[in-house]
Amino acid sequence: MPLKITKASEPITVERLNTVIYGPPGLGKSSLAFTADAPLLLDFDQGSHRAANRKDTVRISDWSDVAGITADDLVPFKTVVVDTAGRALDILTADIIRVNPKHGRGGALTLQGYGELKSRFTSFLKLLNSFGKDVVLIAHMDEQRNGDDIIERLDVQGGSKGEIYKAADAMGRLVIANNKRWLRFSPTDAAFGKNPGQLEPLEVPDMAAAEFDGFLASVIEQIKDRLNELTEEQREAMAEQQWFRDTLPKVTDAEGINGLLDRASDGGTVCKGLLHKRATELTLAFDKTAGAYVERQQEAA
Repeated sequence: MPLKITKASEPITVERLNTVIYGPPGLGKSSLAFTADAPLLLDFDQGSHRAANRKDTVRISDWSDVAGITADDLVPFKTVVVDTAGRALDILTADIIRVNPKHGRGGALTLQGYGELKSRFTSFLKLLNSFGKDVVLIAHMDEQRNGDDIIERLDVQGGSKGEIYKAADAMGRLVIANNKRWLRFSPTDAAFGKNPGQLEPLEVPDMAAAEFDGFLASVIEQIKDRLNELTEEQREAMAEQQWFRDTLPKVTDAEGINGLLDRASDGGTVCKGLLHKRATELTLAFDKTAGAYVERQQEAA
C-alpha cells in the first residue's frame, strides 16, 4: 500500500491531549488537576481528600480497581486524571508480582518484571487515550544532583518514565517563585518540559479565587487552540473537505463519482478518502485500467 502522506497544506486537528503536571509535594497538584474540564480523578495516591476543590474520584488501592475501566464509565467526564503516575506504577508492580512471582525478587521487580511494567502501563495509557478524553498525569518531582546543579525529573520508577515522556503532548512544572505559584511548560537546562502551545509561564490563581475553578481546562484549551491554528492554505483545504462532505451524499452513480475524481485528487488524502467511501457505499469499485469507478459486476466482467 502507498504511504498515506498528509500534505503540509492539510490540517491535523488536535482534539485531545496527554498533559503531565509535576512538582514538589504540597503545591496543590491534585487541586490543580480538579480544575480540568469535567475531571474524574483516579486516586492512586489516596490523597484526594486533601484537595481544596475535590470532584468525582475513584480511590484505588489495588490494580483491579481500575483494570476494568470502560468507555461507559467515563461518559459523564471529559478529562481523566492519574494521580500520581508514580504511585500507579507502584500498585501495578504489586499486581505484576502477584500474578507472576517470578517477575519479582524481595518485593522488587526483576529485569523481566520491569519489561512487563513498561508494557502494561503503556497499554493502560493507550486504553485511556482510546476513550477520546483528555488525560492528565500528575507526578511528584525528583531532584537529582549533577555537580552543583539540581536537575528536576519525574519521580517515576523504571522504564515507564520514558514512556510518560514520549506519551506527553504537554509537560508542565508547578513551582513557587516570588511567593506565587507558576505553571511552566518550557524546558530548561535543569528541568524537563514540553511547550507545544508556546505558552509563557502562567501564574496559578489562589485556590480561593473564582478564576481558579476551570484554570487547567483553560490552559489545555489554549494549547489545543495554538496547535489547531491554521494557515490560509490549510483553511482552504478544510473548506474543500467540507465541500466534499456536503456534496457526496447527493451523488448517486458512477458518473457523478468519476466527475469528481480530479477535484478529489487535487484536494488531497482526506478528499480522496471521502470520495472512495461514497463510491463504496454505492457498490462501486475502482478500475485501474479505466482509471474510473465502475459497477462491481462490470469490474468482474
